[in-house]
Amino acid sequence: MTDGVVWAEHFKNWAHYNEWATARLLHALEAVSDQDYRRDVGLFFKSIHGTLNHLLVGEHQLWYRRFAEGISPKIALDSEMVSDRKMLVTQLLESTRNWQPLIESWSGQRFDGVLNYTTMRGAAASLPFAMTLTHVFNHGTHHRGQITAAMTHMGYSCPELDMVYYLQKQSPIPE
Repeated sequence: MTDGVVWAEHFKNWAHYNEWATARLLHALEAVSDQDYRRDVGLFFKSIHGTLNHLLVGEHQLWYRRFAEGISPKIALDSEMVSDRKMLVTQLLESTRNWQPLIESWSGQRFDGVLNYTTMRGAAASLPFAMTLTHVFNHGTHHRGQITAAMTHMGYSCPELDMVYYLQKQSPIPE
């Protein structure tokens, strides 16, 4: 058993970091031409656009609904949820804001439990709740890193997205 209050605070911080990092990345992507944004640059989901759509699918259409609603939608991980670039940005930003209130709605004991869901192949699964929620936020970090690597490769500037930069912004070091 762990202290559910500690878990709750931990994950509220992760949710806030996820929102912060996503917003910073999306702001930096404004400088990327539409041609580069949609170009196959060798990412798992090919382009920046494809990877952002995957984030919307994975984090928000699948995992959020598993945690919030207890359902596992059938959707392909490479689905293009939104083709319009500006609309995709809007939906990603709105979706990242949903995690913190959801986390705040759970009792501390919930973090010590399990998440029951159905896999993409239709099999029943049961995983440790807190570690599976960790996966969701780690997944976003992974794909934001892929996007920043692609941006750097194409010659664009990238924001610092490391957790330590977020923490420094939250708790500035005294002078």
